[in-house]
Amino acid sequence: MNGIDLNDVSVFVHVADGGGFTAAAKALGVPKSTVSRALVRLEHKLGVRLVQRTSRSVALTDAGRTYYDRVRGAVASVSDASADVVDMEAEPRGTIRITAPADVGQALLAGVVASFSAKYPKVLFEVSLVSRVVDLVAEGFDLAIRASPLRDSSLVARKLGDSSLGLFASPEYLERRGTPTTVDDLATHDFVAFSSLGLGTTLPLTGPHGEVRVEVHGSIAADDLFFIRRVVAAGAGIGLVPLYFSACTSEEELAGLRRILPEWTLRGAGISIVAPSARQEPRRVKLFREALLAEAKRRDFGR
Repeated sequence: MNGIDLNDVSVFVHVADGGGFTAAAKALGVPKSTVSRALVRLEHKLGVRLVQRTSRSVALTDAGRTYYDRVRGAVASVSDASADVVDMEAEPRGTIRITAPADVGQALLAGVVASFSAKYPKVLFEVSLVSRVVDLVAEGFDLAIRASPLRDSSLVARKLGDSSLGLFASPEYLERRGTPTTVDDLATHDFVAFSSLGLGTTLPLTGPHGEVRVEVHGSIAADDLFFIRRVVAAGAGIGLVPLYFSACTSEEELAGLRRILPEWTLRGAGISIVAPSARQEPRRVKLFREALLAEAKRRDFGR
C-alpha cells in the first residue's frame, strides 16, 4: 500500500467518527499529538489533505470523505477479526446496552435477554424501553430494535419481522355489539385508538382489493400497545393490535381477543435490530444479536 501504515488509517477513521482529534485520542487512549502526527503522515503518503483543521473543529475534505467511505469498513473488519481471535476461547463478559419500543421489548426482547443471561452469566444487560429514536453512538448503546423506517445510513440493520396490525375485539364485546362483516361496519363501533392516530381518525387498511380509508371513533386512546390490547380484551371496543403479539404471547393471554376482518391489516414498517457501523463490536454483542434473530425466526415473528 505504498508504505501506508494501517495504524495511521485507523487513527484517521477514529478522527472522522469522533469529529475531532480529542475524541479520537480518547477513544484510542493516546495523546492528541500522536493522533495529529499519524494524520500528517497519512496525508503525506497519500499526497492529499483529508481534513480541514480550525481552532474549534475538524471537517473532512471531499477527498477525506471519499477515503473514509472506502476504508472505514476495512478498518472495522480488521478490528473485529482481532477481537474475535482474542476472545474466541473466553467466556463472554461485559455489558450490553440495548434499547427498544416498550411493546417489542416486552413481546420479544425480555425472553431472549433472560435465556442469554442464564447461558452467559458474566454478561450484564442495560435495557431501555422508550418510544423515541435513540442516538446509539451519542448515548452509548450497542443495539436498538426499531419499528420505524431507518433514516440513518451509518447504522447496520438486520430485519426481525414486520409491524403490521390487525383488528381485534373481545368475545364479550362482539356478543354485545355484533361482529363487523365489512370494513364499513367499523364506523358504527367503539374503537380503541393508538394515540398517534387520534380518537376520531381515518384508518388506511389494506385488504383483498387494495387500500381503503375507514372512519372510526371511540373514547379511549393510549400510547402503549400492550395497554390497548388489555383494554380491548376487557371489552372496551375494537382495536389495532400488532400481529407479532400472537407470535410472542401465550394462548391464555390471547384468550380474551378475537381477530375480526382478518383479511384487513394496517401495514407497518419493518422491525429491525440495528447497530452502529464502522466500530469494533464485542463478541457478546454479536452472540446476542444472533440469538435475537434466531428467536424471531423460530417464532415467525411479525410474519
